[in-house]
Amino acid sequence: MPGYDTPAQEADPVKILIAGGFGVGKTTLVETISEIEPLRTEERLTSAGVGVDDLDGIESKAVTTVAMDFGRLTLTDAGVVLYLFGTPGQERFWFMWDDLLNGALGAIVLVDTRRLDRSFPAVDFFENRGLPFVVGANCFHGEQPYNAEEIRAALHLRDPNTPVLMLDARSRDDVRGALLSLLDMLIAKAGAVATG
Repeated sequence: MPGYDTPAQEADPVKILIAGGFGVGKTTLVETISEIEPLRTEERLTSAGVGVDDLDGIESKAVTTVAMDFGRLTLTDAGVVLYLFGTPGQERFWFMWDDLLNGALGAIVLVDTRRLDRSFPAVDFFENRGLPFVVGANCFHGEQPYNAEEIRAALHLRDPNTPVLMLDARSRDDVRGALLSLLDMLIAKAGAVATG
């Protein structure tokens, strides 16, 4: 079909989830790295969410993801195309996470250390299902008052080798680095399974 050929058609598909608490930057991360116009399912926050949506620390948030975000990134040198699915962060939408998990090889759990408790459900979700993930500590306003080991300890990560990375979800280089770290981890785990 003319005009349909793209490098993504020739690469191996890899489904990656982007998860975390409400307002941690998941939509921003997908928008930052996607080579296509990302699919967003955002709706305006309304007074109906008062008492349901906890805006403590993110009072200026005006929209929220109600289903998922979707983006794509082709890594030609690696021979893969990453399909990125951003999960909704609000508890009332968590029922969708199991459906989004289907076919995923790994995840980035994005955390905001100002509201770290909102990331516990995402960490628990992936640990309980055995899906490999990296933690991305989103540096809001260019600041991160905690180091990786402090964040690891606070999250009570079961696997001491789970990567904890500092990143800015608005930085293409930072997001690409987190995705490459996840891919390296997935390749290492696959190699260990193949030789074990």
